[in-house]
Amino acid sequence: MYDVIVIGSGFGGAITGCRLAEKGLKVLILERGQWWDKNTYPRKPGDAWIWNNDNPEKMHGWLDMRRFPHMAVAQGAGVGGGSLIYANISCNAPQNAFNYGWPAAITYNGLLPYYDRVAKFMNVQKVPANQWNPRMKLMQEGATKAGFGDRFGQLELAVSFDPNLNYNFDNPPSETNSKEFTNAQGVKQGTCAHLGQCDIGCPVYAKNTLDKNYIPWAQKKGAEVRELSLVSNIEPIANGYKIYYSDLKAQSMDRTETATRVIVASGSLGSTELLLRCKNATKTLPNISGALGQGWSSNGDFLTPAFYFGRTINPDRGPTISTSINFLDGVQNGQKFWIEDGGIPNLFSGYYKDISARLAQDPNQHSLFEGLQAANIIQHLINLSTSLDLFKNIMPWFAQGVDASDAQLLLDQKGKLDMKWDITKSLPMFNEIASMHKKLSDATSGHPIPNPAWNNSHDLITPHPLGGCRMADSATDGVVNDKGEVFGYKNLFVADGAIIPHALGVNPSRTIGALAERIAELMQ
Repeated sequence: MYDVIVIGSGFGGAITGCRLAEKGLKVLILERGQWWDKNTYPRKPGDAWIWNNDNPEKMHGWLDMRRFPHMAVAQGAGVGGGSLIYANISCNAPQNAFNYGWPAAITYNGLLPYYDRVAKFMNVQKVPANQWNPRMKLMQEGATKAGFGDRFGQLELAVSFDPNLNYNFDNPPSETNSKEFTNAQGVKQGTCAHLGQCDIGCPVYAKNTLDKNYIPWAQKKGAEVRELSLVSNIEPIANGYKIYYSDLKAQSMDRTETATRVIVASGSLGSTELLLRCKNATKTLPNISGALGQGWSSNGDFLTPAFYFGRTINPDRGPTISTSINFLDGVQNGQKFWIEDGGIPNLFSGYYKDISARLAQDPNQHSLFEGLQAANIIQHLINLSTSLDLFKNIMPWFAQGVDASDAQLLLDQKGKLDMKWDITKSLPMFNEIASMHKKLSDATSGHPIPNPAWNNSHDLITPHPLGGCRMADSATDGVVNDKGEVFGYKNLFVADGAIIPHALGVNPSRTIGALAERIAELMQ
């Protein structure tokens, strides 16, 4: 029997697993995805891009794209979880995000030491002044010309930079610009060469993903990590819990392990789905709060690409996101959000051309789009002339905001995860973001590209799902307490984005990490 079994290896699972292993506990981390490295990252259209929830034994690729009515959710699948596909941003949530909805014990000031702990361990940095890419400069120009210059700022990134690198963004990036070093956890990495591949696996390991810090440190402290281990059920037993999981590598469906404590850390969708199955399908955890599945949020993710005639943007060079224009104080008609510069992985340029050629031969090959985090971009870029060098002149204006956080996750009649999503209460925020994107585009002579998915049916996509197992002071209002422990089930915890009670309006990784640090510290 293990002291702790952690289900998932994203920001919640990697951090709790690491800190509990440091305490000398016997820790097992079960991760549904595989270990990835620069020799296995997907790169071509036929590579292992897709995680298929209906057939994970055969298709356990890089990206799990869940589709619900009017909402799609992009999730990483691999050791390191969401850190594999996220855009490197590491930031505190705004202080006003803690004004409501949280347990009394969770405050901004109380979380500060844990925020700092995450930032230090992940070695966060800002882009050096001599390495600003054209998107960063366009963001600052847009903020200044639109009258918001004082709201513009750089963001801290979980990326390692060489401050002595002098790179001309007019030139194609090269891996030779990266310098190898050994990080504080004893893992070899390289410095950023602005390759533009943050979301699809950095080939020089400049991105400080969890498999480069918390996870290897956990292993050094004795933790065991099992890849391709998909958990299906949690059953209470004497003095602990039994975990049922599939070994996807061996295609075995009947593996079990036991532990005195279990931490569910499979992400907002994954953790909520697992607990819903335990409550309503296998009925091994029937007394979980009725609040399970409530309060889900897309964290207000919104994208507006704009085309710039005669202006080189090169969105496929440099870190995916580096700066923001902050409206989180609600000054824009009471709506809280921030604008970020977005990037497009450089492989998608060739990918787009390949797909365009295939669609010209067979317009029915829509499945080629499935699994791409940038699907919305590519789908409406198809409507433009293929003679233009689209990926040279596109600025992806990105944003996150405080939506209504009122969606619900549930199991449908076939036992599959479903979502009830109604944009009505969140629509004013999204409209305000769209308006600001247009204002910034107009101020910099850009031309917003109409997105049929949004204009026609308000379809959205998010890589930042939150909620479903909300923290609260009672089971009436949430699923776990301030320590992450499930109401009614001693020594069963949730530690990931599922426990955040409402939208933060900013990239959530450091907040998830800070809560995980706190949960691990308080765990007896």
